[in-house]
Amino acid sequence: MDGPFFPVTQEAVAHLAARDPILGGMIEQIGPVRRVCIPDLFTALMHTIAGQQISGKAHQSVWKRVLVVCGTPLTPERVATLPDETLRSAGLSGRKVAYIKEAARQMSCGELEPKALADLDDEAFISALCVLPGVGRWTAEMLLIFSLAREDVLSTGDFGIRRGLRMVYQKAELTAADLANYRALYSPYASVASLYLWEIAGGTLNLADPLADSGLRSKKKKNAQQKEPWG
Repeated sequence: MDGPFFPVTQEAVAHLAARDPILGGMIEQIGPVRRVCIPDLFTALMHTIAGQQISGKAHQSVWKRVLVVCGTPLTPERVATLPDETLRSAGLSGRKVAYIKEAARQMSCGELEPKALADLDDEAFISALCVLPGVGRWTAEMLLIFSLAREDVLSTGDFGIRRGLRMVYQKAELTAADLANYRALYSPYASVASLYLWEIAGGTLNLADPLADSGLRSKKKKNAQQKEPWG
């Protein structure tokens, strides 16, 4: 997928390294990370909903078919008028089609206005997006990072983020206090930390996940969020 990349600045990398030498050393080993952003909020929302609860590879395949059947540009007005069958032919489930069509309806009639949403602070944006069916905190956080390029987002409910944190700090369990501490540690560049945590969770540094040898693994995996944020 082509597009602009999330801005990973030297200032952000230097800040993280100074605040957390453990993560900083791993960032140095990994080197530059590039993740595509989708600046158009409606397109980014469709992309994120399409990727819910499927693998990154499947997400890429479905998204390519969505673009073919929908045509471009992907506007709320265009998508709102498409037959459900057209969207389903791209590999979207009936539930995802319903989520996308309702988002398109609300944005096309002005109930939700993308520009006004983009002007909100992070928590207000999350609250506003969560009125949409099929959109929870995780989806809104992914949009903050990968559409609005907000710099200070750590999605602590995300499977990959939690796995990355366990691997970096070699902890089988992450408490609420741990997660709050990491968020504060990385601020105001938690989004850049997140990009590296996803790389680590994906096996870039071949680190062990302490949960893998724990009896908690199967229970945690059953309730996990997405493996990967962006196809």
